[in-house]
Amino acid sequence: MKLAGDILLIIGGIFLVLGGLGVLRMPDTFNRLQAGTKATTLGAMSMLLGVGLLHISWLPKILVFILFIVLTNPVSSHILIRTTYMLGNRDNLNIDELKEKVK
Repeated sequence: MKLAGDILLIIGGIFLVLGGLGVLRMPDTFNRLQAGTKATTLGAMSMLLGVGLLHISWLPKILVFILFIVLTNPVSSHILIRTTYMLGNRDNLNIDELKEKVK
């Protein structure tokens, strides 16, 4: 269990670093938020699961935290992107499918 927990901690750290790099490197707001959300969700889940495997007594609480992250990160990302779009920040968009639908 210790080896699996350590591996998950390393994988989670790698995904968190890659998410941070994605936020810095992506060309526009929408891609930045997508890179940050997806990578940090997986990174946080991996790290929490790694800690849960290292401390088995904490595992039920950690599974609740993971469920919370899985349910809230995509929703918050969607709300931020929708608000950004509605405020008119459409920099570097190649295809805007909502242009006619949203005024």
